[in-house]
Amino acid sequence: MFEATQRDGVCRIYRPETRWLSTGYAGGESHGPVAYNVTVPDGWPETDLDAYIERRRTDAGFEETGPTLLTGVEQQHARRARFGPVEAIVTAGVSNPAALPMEFESEDADTSEEGTLEETNRPSSPSDDGHLGTVNVVVGTTRALEPGALANLVAVAAEAKAATLLSRCGSPGTTTDAVIAASDPAGEVESFSGSATPVGHAARVCVRDALLASLDSRYATVSIPRDVDSAQYGVVADDRAHVSRI
Repeated sequence: MFEATQRDGVCRIYRPETRWLSTGYAGGESHGPVAYNVTVPDGWPETDLDAYIERRRTDAGFEETGPTLLTGVEQQHARRARFGPVEAIVTAGVSNPAALPMEFESEDADTSEEGTLEETNRPSSPSDDGHLGTVNVVVGTTRALEPGALANLVAVAAEAKAATLLSRCGSPGTTTDAVIAASDPAGEVESFSGSATPVGHAARVCVRDALLASLDSRYATVSIPRDVDSAQYGVVADDRAHVSRI
């Protein structure tokens, strides 16, 4: 589905006349031929993201604008997977996991409506010092998805990402993950993209397999963090919300 070209830490993902829906910076829905995944350097100090993205894109020789994801993972670790009417391209690093505990030590834990996010080590953000991970997923289909189905494809991809990461590193994601979903407006129309549909099923398979392959590449010579305590950065959401009947 995609033509992928890598230069100078920039991966251009190309397909003419494509609908994109991005959860990344300046995201939302757009229409055009390209999306990008850009590796940022160690100690990345940038705050003007629009200027930075334009500079990186033009320095790499890519003229077209399009939705752009940012990551601390080198593009050499990008992996692609194809199955049925779907393709996924993934870069994966988990130095900054975001854990969501399901079990608590005491039933008397604080259940106030307001709480604070416990930060392990220090918080992670695009301007943070250090080389953060991030799991970036670009998933696309040759089918023409209805607007709701395109949005749901983001959810299906995120679900597959979370299940895969839980099996490998004990957290459902990192603090900076993002997804771009893509659809061919000229393809066969699909109103749904849930996990039981051909598109949803294929998306789950592709995201899982591309993510596992990217992790295997990224952590071929170093240990993958198995929890927040063993990671360089990360957060744990272990507060308790107030729960009541409706």
